[in-house]
Amino acid sequence: MDATPDTTAVGTTAVVALADTRTDPSEAGPAGAAGGAPAAVPTAPPVPPLPPAPPGVPGVPGAPAASAVPTPGGPPAAPAGPVGDPVVPVQAGPRGAGRPAEPAQRYPRPVVTELRLSAFGPHRSAVFPLGPLTLFAGPSGSGKSQALEAYEALAALASGATLEEAFPDPCARIPDRAVPDAQRRRGFRLGVTVDGPAGPVRLDLAVQAEPTLRIVGERLSQDGQILLATALRDPGRSSVQAAWLTGGTVGVTRAPLPDDRLGTALLPLRVAGSTAGQRQVLAAAEQVVVALRAVFPCDPRPDRMRGAVPAGEGRLLGDCANLADVLRRTRSECGTRHALLAEAARTGCAGPVAGLDVRAPAGGGPVAAVLDRGPDRPATELGRLGAGELRFLALALVLLTGPGVLAVDPAAELLSARQALTVLADDFDRGLDRRQGAELLRLALLSCGRGHIRLVAAVGEATAAAARDLPGVAMVDLGA
Repeated sequence: MDATPDTTAVGTTAVVALADTRTDPSEAGPAGAAGGAPAAVPTAPPVPPLPPAPPGVPGVPGAPAASAVPTPGGPPAAPAGPVGDPVVPVQAGPRGAGRPAEPAQRYPRPVVTELRLSAFGPHRSAVFPLGPLTLFAGPSGSGKSQALEAYEALAALASGATLEEAFPDPCARIPDRAVPDAQRRRGFRLGVTVDGPAGPVRLDLAVQAEPTLRIVGERLSQDGQILLATALRDPGRSSVQAAWLTGGTVGVTRAPLPDDRLGTALLPLRVAGSTAGQRQVLAAAEQVVVALRAVFPCDPRPDRMRGAVPAGEGRLLGDCANLADVLRRTRSECGTRHALLAEAARTGCAGPVAGLDVRAPAGGGPVAAVLDRGPDRPATELGRLGAGELRFLALALVLLTGPGVLAVDPAAELLSARQALTVLADDFDRGLDRRQGAELLRLALLSCGRGHIRLVAAVGEATAAAARDLPGVAMVDLGA
């Protein structure tokens, strides 16, 4: 079905079918809290809060039973229309009308500044502020890995992955105590705030995990105004009904979107940008997509890094198995960064280290990396190093390089200098001693302070204790 203009009258209240997914109704917070609806701009009727689930039933976001709920003290909410029919305001309010009194920090590059999770693993209505260097700490089972997995899944969706590719085991994300609704449906919610040249933009996503994996609600909003809303209208179809702001003589445009892909990532292919409203939608959507696509999930695997590897493009893989090939490239193309890595190796590797070198057969063939031990000392192949030393070298290389060296797929429409790469590292300090962990923290603070790289990592208590007193480190303590 083609996109259909909608000339709904000015001032229509925004309603998005994103029902609460919490297992405990007492956890429900006010509108604007984690998982709640953004505040409305002053020129339009208030946006109603998300409808809560019935007591003891988490519900699935976007369930047909959802209905508009008026904001306390505000005018009645407009009806939601046909089952979950999304409604967006037809005109934007004044720019900045919904901003706090204090001027917000503006970011020259699009970056994710907040992660929100509801009914996702152990997380209930969780809001995690993210800085240039953010470390998650807490006991086993507190949800450190789940938070990073949620971020990685959103990044995959923004890069064009299907919902099944982003969540290969979605049922494992549902809380153990989550009770299905009358239709046996269960799900979870997740969202981010992305700041950048366009200002803060919120993306909220509602996912049904059982009985069928699908996106049942999506909302893109800015300054309290909903720019894109999707909702499930017909459970028998593999699509959701979408409505996005158009402005001008045409209020909103409606069209079906697939229920297994992120609608925000599809907007640049659907919106012409010929009106002020369309340009606002495009700017917000592109900012979110750019920030989420520039993500590098990294988990160095020492068992895959020990042998010689074929010479290739020299772009580091997520498991760092081709470390030797990347060192070959940095040695020949970026002497400054290669020297910094060699300097770090003197701290993180046992014994004397004069430099990092690469050996390859004269006629071509697999390359192997070695530690140069200095004059009159035999070099040490990386395959003979300990697991902690290999992980240290790989993580140091990641922090000292950028998108041109790491195997990421950033948005090609924006210069790399206008993008910030986020490294996701679960179990960041696994196998490292205190000396190695301290050196990696130093490198992370140095690189993240320049603005082109950000780090979100899960760490153990030893690293967390060392990082808590460091300026520039944002700590997220779970299970406290």
